[in-house]
Amino acid sequence: MSDEPLAFEPEQFQGLARVFPLPNLVMFPHVMQALHIFEPRYRALLEDALAGDRLITMATIAPADSHSEGAASPGGGPALEPIACLCRVATHQRTPQGTYNALLLGVRRIRLGTELPPLRPFRVFEGEILEDVEPEVPEEATVAIQKDLLAAFRKTLPKIPDAQEQLDELLGAKVSLGMLSDIVAYSLDLDPRWKLRLLGERDVLRRTRLLVEALSARAARGPRPFPPLFSRN
Repeated sequence: MSDEPLAFEPEQFQGLARVFPLPNLVMFPHVMQALHIFEPRYRALLEDALAGDRLITMATIAPADSHSEGAASPGGGPALEPIACLCRVATHQRTPQGTYNALLLGVRRIRLGTELPPLRPFRVFEGEILEDVEPEVPEEATVAIQKDLLAAFRKTLPKIPDAQEQLDELLGAKVSLGMLSDIVAYSLDLDPRWKLRLLGERDVLRRTRLLVEALSARAARGPRPFPPLFSRN
């Protein structure tokens, strides 16, 4: 198992995004996602990342009936949603079969631009990092919306001790509102279109209000496992 420091600075991204597309996963900054990587093209993608900046962009494949801005691939691949998540490889392990188990940490939102010609087994796009926007509002307004978010989130959690303990640990870390909203959005059992809407909202307060709205609708649907299950490519 290989581990690397998780610190990230925007200057480490050179403007080209190696893209790992999945149909239903919407990745967010500040969260970790485990992957079992077995397809040759994505093994090549991971190896290329490990040899360089260790950055991989997790993107969502646009539904066939959507009106996504994503363009068709020069190599014939499916259209992708234009907003994705830039991730850093936190740990990786090569199996005896030549596949990989990897743990990715989301570090920034990213807008995908033009796709490069298919010169490698995996897809590469021009990319632009999207930083959070922190509106200048009174501190009490931020505290109030954070309380609304936490109250709504608690109603959706399974009534089991482990979930409550994980939430209490998160709150004890005194994370920012932007980080908290991303962690909660990732953990929710929401339609991917809802999650993409949250991923695409850079304004932290607007994103949190959208999330409170989503949580209020989610509360009546019953619990789901927390934290969410890992994905496979």
